[in-house]
Amino acid sequence: MENVQQVTKTISLKALGITSKSVHYQCSPDQLHKKTIALKQGVETSSAALAINTGEFTGRSPKDRFIVKDAITKDKVWWGDINIPFSPEAFDHLYTKVIHYLNDKPLYVRDAYACADPNYRVNIRVVNEYPWSNFFAYNMFLRPSASELKDFTPEWTIVNAPGFMANAEVDGTRQHNFAILNFTKKIALIGGTGYTGEIKKGIFSALNFILPVFKNTLPMHCSANVGKNGETSIFFGLSGTGKTTLSTDPERQLIGDDEHGWTAENTIFNFEGGCYAKVINLSKTQEPDIYNAIKKGAILENVVMDKNGNVDFTDKSITPNTRVSYPIHHIKNIQPNSIGKNPKHIFFLTADAFGVLPPISKLTPAQAAYHFISGYTAKVAGTEAGVNEPKPIFSACFGAPFMPLHPTKYAEMLSAKMKSAGVTVWLVNTGWTGGPYGIGKRMELKYTRAMIAAAMDGSLEAANKDNYHIHSVFGVLQPRVCPNVPTAVLSPRKTWKNDEGFYKIAYQLSNSFVDNFKQFEEFANAEIMSGAPNVKPKK
Repeated sequence: MENVQQVTKTISLKALGITSKSVHYQCSPDQLHKKTIALKQGVETSSAALAINTGEFTGRSPKDRFIVKDAITKDKVWWGDINIPFSPEAFDHLYTKVIHYLNDKPLYVRDAYACADPNYRVNIRVVNEYPWSNFFAYNMFLRPSASELKDFTPEWTIVNAPGFMANAEVDGTRQHNFAILNFTKKIALIGGTGYTGEIKKGIFSALNFILPVFKNTLPMHCSANVGKNGETSIFFGLSGTGKTTLSTDPERQLIGDDEHGWTAENTIFNFEGGCYAKVINLSKTQEPDIYNAIKKGAILENVVMDKNGNVDFTDKSITPNTRVSYPIHHIKNIQPNSIGKNPKHIFFLTADAFGVLPPISKLTPAQAAYHFISGYTAKVAGTEAGVNEPKPIFSACFGAPFMPLHPTKYAEMLSAKMKSAGVTVWLVNTGWTGGPYGIGKRMELKYTRAMIAAAMDGSLEAANKDNYHIHSVFGVLQPRVCPNVPTAVLSPRKTWKNDEGFYKIAYQLSNSFVDNFKQFEEFANAEIMSGAPNVKPKK
């Protein structure tokens, strides 16, 4: 475990209205681990990690995420079902109630920061009701040194009260849980949910507004790593597409697994100081780095164990969204200072459950912008109630729930940065081959790794040059050969062995893309629109 210097500094929370007599400041991970167990809020696993249950909510609740509509946000935020407005008056009323609730509790307070690049650093104070929530904040945010803490002044504050239940009729929320950003007061207010992801995503959402509006920096829901040649690769993808798995590569140094900024100087920096990975079906063979990171200092969420503390990673009886958080130093091969330069490759990861997208394909700049705004993946049967067959999922910029601005703003920034840095963009299907879910099979991880490695070292481009096949529906450049990958795997149509069935499903998916993109058409320029797939007229 990283050496944690003890801090004896005394802080006042009166500016927040907090008068609790029991404030535990800057506790070590070991102290928080032991406190959680003593309070019977968690148990220790056989690997010495802490296991907790987040309660009613085992994932984010996007419909209960709000942004205070005020002078800063009213003309800039893309208001709607994703960015739901909340009045300043309602915020003040609810905040007062939360603080009154917390003043009767022992509190756990941590000073940390986001953004590894010192030029973009945001100091954060986290106030938690539960010790394991504060432990999560230690893992996921960047950790100031003891000397930095002496003069630490927080810019943003997270107030986290999982046990407080709002009254929707009185408080203006949708139901009893809420996550609200106030850009004027620089407060993220979270209540009614123990799901720890709300803590990190609150600050991520704030940075997705601050960085592009005030810092000319593109915020990205992505992972990133650096090769021995100093070139940086970026991996976009929604949950379940392999973002964390594929960026954690023993041959490359990890910058971070989820949230990054791309500066005007073409540097890539991590927002965070840790990783938050899904562990459903985790395998030591397939994902050794993540598996080995689950040790003392890691927090497992909503997993099932036997009486000896052995975790069954295949058990999704609590939720398929089982998670682990750990500080980034639990991964051996990490990039010093969590900053990379010279971005050269971007990978859009999608788990295409329809099995019609190539396992890897090269995108034109127009296609890259179109697919970035679309943010496609698919859900398969059994992942949630009511899903009985593959279902296309679109999340703009591969992170719509965290994007306060209109998606085309981020896409325009990405296009400009791609051109200035000479970046190549690849679409990677980590989903199904040989047919849709239920007929085909999941793409083998070893082949996906080999294709990405070939793209990054230039051998994929060298092997195909001007010999790419153009996908007849999506128009992407599909390689015919790839080192260390069977040629038969590269053509989704050939793996189906049923041309009629393949084209029927391919056009069905392309129509879904076009239908989804209608909400963006009036804001997208002609170049972006030229990246759309072909469609078959609906009968």
